[in-house]
Amino acid sequence: MTFKSKLMSAVASAALLTGASGGMVAAQDSITVGYFLEWPMPFQYAKVEGLYDEAMGMTVNWRAFDTGTAMSAAMASGDVQLSVSQGVPPFVVATSAGQDLQIVDVAVSYAENDNCVVREELEIDKTSAGELEGKKVAVPLGTAAHYGFLKQMDHFGVDISTMDVVNMAPPEGAAAIAQGAVDLFCGWGGSLRRAKEHGNVLLTGAEKEELGILVFDVTSGPADFVAENPDVVAAFLAVTGKANDMWNSGEGVDMMLPVIAKDAGMDVDATAATMETFVFPGVEEQLTAKWLGGGAQEFMKGVADVFVEAGSIDAALETYADTVVTGPLEQAASGM
Repeated sequence: MTFKSKLMSAVASAALLTGASGGMVAAQDSITVGYFLEWPMPFQYAKVEGLYDEAMGMTVNWRAFDTGTAMSAAMASGDVQLSVSQGVPPFVVATSAGQDLQIVDVAVSYAENDNCVVREELEIDKTSAGELEGKKVAVPLGTAAHYGFLKQMDHFGVDISTMDVVNMAPPEGAAAIAQGAVDLFCGWGGSLRRAKEHGNVLLTGAEKEELGILVFDVTSGPADFVAENPDVVAAFLAVTGKANDMWNSGEGVDMMLPVIAKDAGMDVDATAATMETFVFPGVEEQLTAKWLGGGAQEFMKGVADVFVEAGSIDAALETYADTVVTGPLEQAASGM
């Protein structure tokens, strides 16, 4: 069986999922899904090929965002029903403030692809990070990059109150460090790659993980949408999961890579280099204790407590257990 026929088989299986509760799906003729440009992932092959539309029996509209906080706002307004690869910190910020969002899968883990870069002229590295006090930093507030920034500065004993922290989306921050307008950039993806042309990272991905700075994104959606449309969500996750499996196996890489690169607004070499730093957990792995079986919920509580201590949010939830729902993913797994 060819790669394309295998993926189409997955679409057929997912289509059966949508047929299981006809009423809910029939009432929904389209949804809008948020995603990031310059953030290449296997799902984009299925996106371009129209496989989501086939599997779900509806039109899937796609809307690009710069930050996960903007995704939260769009879901709050009802403009977006699902967001692929929303960072855990912006999800935590939104749910801590009372927004009723739920995680439905683990989209990607990427400790090497979300980091802080010091302007090269300063010649500051992890042995002299204390010199960052008083410096100007560009960081998208309430995001994974913001959480990583807070944790790294705490590790190095840098007093953040002395710093000029400017809320900038990663593309703006990358431009600012290139111009010498900021001393420290924090961000991800293509913006991080560009920023590294003008400076150095303080810690590697492995070093950050040793400090408990996990970096992963999720697929999220408004709780009422997920509850009212479980089969739609399951069908979506089934197509995503099969695309991830094909990428992880290596079988579909040559076919998928140029399509993903074009959709991400990147060249093929940059896309390949970026995706080498990504891990796409399989559906069964996502359901284990490490991830949605408890690990993600515990991690979110830790993120929230750090944000409260830093004054970034007013309060944390007592538990984040209710912000994760595994039913649609379990249903997707049974149909793959």
